[in-house]
Amino acid sequence: MKIYFAPLQGYTDAAYRRFHNEIFGGCISAYYAPFMRVEHGAPRAKDLKDIAPANNLGVELVPQIIVKDTLELNVLVPSIISQGYNHIDINMGCPFPLQVKKGRGAGLLSNPNAVKLILGDLVRYKDVSFSVKMRLGNDDVNQWKDIAPILNDAQLSHITIHPRIATQQYKGMVLMDSFDEFYHQIKHPIIFNGDIIHPSQIEYLVTEYPRLKGVMIGRGLLTNPALAMEYLENVQLDLEQRISKILEIHNKLFAYYASKLQGDSHLLTKMKTFWDFSESIIGHKAYKLIHKASSLSKYKEVITQIAYLK
Repeated sequence: MKIYFAPLQGYTDAAYRRFHNEIFGGCISAYYAPFMRVEHGAPRAKDLKDIAPANNLGVELVPQIIVKDTLELNVLVPSIISQGYNHIDINMGCPFPLQVKKGRGAGLLSNPNAVKLILGDLVRYKDVSFSVKMRLGNDDVNQWKDIAPILNDAQLSHITIHPRIATQQYKGMVLMDSFDEFYHQIKHPIIFNGDIIHPSQIEYLVTEYPRLKGVMIGRGLLTNPALAMEYLENVQLDLEQRISKILEIHNKLFAYYASKLQGDSHLLTKMKTFWDFSESIIGHKAYKLIHKASSLSKYKEVITQIAYLK
């Protein structure tokens, strides 16, 4: 089972991807970049910088776009092709209200006509393959059924499905009954995404859904960066080993951002976000002390003691 690293805005930027790949090279089949979007009629400069090949050396990267129509599609796709990429993922699952209200991300799932126009326009890019990352619906678990024929007719390499609706955000259980129905009705290869935190869950999906192309993991890998390695190598790290791997990535990122950011407060704010998903590994005490640290020196002191604070 192939494992793909899901994109999370503000977390899985080029630096994180590069250092995770350095430590766990070979465990991740591809890293998906956080979505690119149009701003003032052009691709955002920060998005183009994030996917620049020079900033992703050694990383198998899939750029992702979020669009509401073919106009935005045809602004973003050429800018990605110009950087040498030949595969692009289309975001039809982002649940954030700001994007949904504008008809992007999961907002597309309640607009079959927009989906048909966007996916139909992909044929103009002969040398590029496309995939879709989506949810079951925006506000209705059955909305995917209205676009299933469009998806099946589209030229897609695969579809990644997160079996929730957008209004759930990341709350509640993933809807496995609906996923099962989706799995049997969609003809394209499918990647499962959602709430994978343990290798046993991957084993279950391998057994129950043998046609899966792979699994995509986001928050689970940010919590335990060694998760893919544990599955592929059939090992289970103990708590001390997991913390050690987290600190290995942290230290590389700290050194990188210390050389790029100006001022201790900027660096402190950036590094605190690194721990947002780690409470279950490092413990509540360490997690709380990290986020309470009022200076870089206090932050460093907590980090040096992190293995002993549980």
